[in-house]
Amino acid sequence: MKVPCPLLRNVRQNLKADDRGKFGGSKSKMTQIIYGHCDTRFASVQEAFLDNFENRDEIGACVSVVVEGEAVVDLWAGYMDGARTRPWREDTIVNIWSVGKGIATLCLLKSLEEQGISVDEKVASVWPEFAVQDKTDITIAMVLAHRAGLCAVEEPLPNDAFYHWDVMTSAIAAQKPWWEPDTNHGYHTNTFGFLLGEIVRRVSGLPIRDYLQKHIASVLSVDCHFGVPKSALHQCADLIHSPRPPNLRPGLSGTPDPDDPISQMRHLVYNNPSVGHYDFNSDDWHMSEFPSTSPQSNARATAAIFSELAQVMAGKKSGLVSRSMLERATEINSDGEDLNLLRPTRFGLGFQLTQPVRPLGPSPGTFGHYGNGGHLAFSDPTIPLGFAYHMNHHGFAWRDPRNIALTDAVYDSLRK
Repeated sequence: MKVPCPLLRNVRQNLKADDRGKFGGSKSKMTQIIYGHCDTRFASVQEAFLDNFENRDEIGACVSVVVEGEAVVDLWAGYMDGARTRPWREDTIVNIWSVGKGIATLCLLKSLEEQGISVDEKVASVWPEFAVQDKTDITIAMVLAHRAGLCAVEEPLPNDAFYHWDVMTSAIAAQKPWWEPDTNHGYHTNTFGFLLGEIVRRVSGLPIRDYLQKHIASVLSVDCHFGVPKSALHQCADLIHSPRPPNLRPGLSGTPDPDDPISQMRHLVYNNPSVGHYDFNSDDWHMSEFPSTSPQSNARATAAIFSELAQVMAGKKSGLVSRSMLERATEINSDGEDLNLLRPTRFGLGFQLTQPVRPLGPSPGTFGHYGNGGHLAFSDPTIPLGFAYHMNHHGFAWRDPRNIALTDAVYDSLRK
């Protein structure tokens, strides 16, 4: 039953009739209003969401949980800006960073199935310009599993290259792999979306921004974009950054070793071009077709997408892609020390898979994607469940305490 959770019930009763759907308060004082709904069984999720504002420096955020196709939690609160002048609204969207990689993966898998193309097909068969510099035998699966060796571009790129699709895809197509493809893996931080998007375009005839809208967002009636239309720019929340802790990741900073190509690659991943050249709160950024890095969405939308995948994997329904395709995509394809991130990572085809050092909830077999700053969305086929959490106050932890608190609360609720 979608009613206010017990913690805030008394506060809810004091609201005006035109405030229906809004409830707020805190354990000690009424400082934070929370909007949306939360089934009583999931009261601890609402408590954790509120606690993020009170004790973990949350500014604006949303969280959604969909269980067996039903939205049992859909909450939002706070502000869209650091000055706290624009309240976070039901239709607010925010930069979800690499969570978009999971959504781009869905676009690619669906487009391949529609055309009867295997993930084991060579990229060059659909993108002929790709067949240079020892890339003839790279398969679509290798790209999805971060095994193609194309994490960075060596050719100097203009500062605004991420805003120009053809500039990026031409440079990637001309790039020689940094390691022998399929012998290792390294996170394709910014090139991933261009690689997948260009394959989608070659296969379907649609830019990936349009493919997402036509074949996924409109089908599920969700607000998720690889490039926000001008008419929706007012929905975009600002990104708010705290000062970056010093020496947070020393292996990825400093001068690259001239005798180590992989060291040079790591440097170029984040510096050719550098995202420091971009204003993340600008219209240009919000409208950019940059699927791996600048997607805009909210928790309601991404939880619905990952719920769809969870239900398909659980055999509960037919969906956007087949169960057999998802089973293939959620097998371990890459596991261990990541050549780019210098940390253990585990990937299926495009999706991050749960692993001990960075779990996606406590269940085995969960899959989804983390996003820079603390974003998280995943599917749990054992429930089946879709979870998403998005916010605008950027964190720096490899495992953000805010999403940990929320996922812990979700599974605590499910055990009751």
